[in-house]
Amino acid sequence: MSGSQTIHYPQDEVHTFLLPVTVSCSYNACAFCSMYAGEKFSPVNLSDIESELKHGDTYTERVFLTGADPLQIGFEKMNLLLDLIHLYLPYCGCVASYASIRSISQYSAEELSILHKKGLWDLYIGFETGSDEVLKLMNKGHTVSDAISQAKKLNEADLSFNTIVIYGIGGQGRSVENAVATAEMIMQFRTRRVITMNLTVFPGTKLKEMVESGDFIAAPNRERLIEVKTLLENLDPTTPTVFDTTHPTNILKIKGMLPQDKERLLAEVRKRLH
Repeated sequence: MSGSQTIHYPQDEVHTFLLPVTVSCSYNACAFCSMYAGEKFSPVNLSDIESELKHGDTYTERVFLTGADPLQIGFEKMNLLLDLIHLYLPYCGCVASYASIRSISQYSAEELSILHKKGLWDLYIGFETGSDEVLKLMNKGHTVSDAISQAKKLNEADLSFNTIVIYGIGGQGRSVENAVATAEMIMQFRTRRVITMNLTVFPGTKLKEMVESGDFIAAPNRERLIEVKTLLENLDPTTPTVFDTTHPTNILKIKGMLPQDKERLLAEVRKRLH
């Protein structure tokens, strides 16, 4: 269907119907990312998407749109895409997708609400950190203010999303500072889940060059665990929020609901630190 052999999706979507919507990443410039290295971004033609849907199981209940940032196709095409999904997969109750702060900014709250009512129910968004300094260092392409405003827009549209953050991303000596800033950012909006990932230095990335030149010194594992603990300590959501460190990159794999499971989760982190 596309020229790319690379299909990425969240671990929770492993049994979900995967529908290619974009190839590669329209930004593809984050210092830490090698997922789409060397690949050219392009949207998948609606006719090709329709052909894929025709071969889907009529009783499919959940669809995940693949590509780094399917919302880049814009409101009109996304609107048509959701119509096609319901035409061919009438039992589908949830469409999920990766999204970026940049792509969400292209939509109004009203447009997001329309898409939500048509079945777009769950987004996975790379916020990464609540530190503007670290966002700039990692060339993320958005600011903390951007992230908060777009998250609030999603709240206004009642569109659920997962907040992905990376611990260790500030480098050695900055873990506590980064955790506090990230928690402060998250407390400005409602999110269904906070998903943590442990910073990994991949070959062929700008981050790898920074490590080799000494411009970035990776935090040791103990400091990274302290960052997870500090993040948890500073998160006090007013609505039920899942805290999830079960992604394969994580040093410690824990999962629970905030605020009620906070002390249990903290106890598990402290146990690992002793």
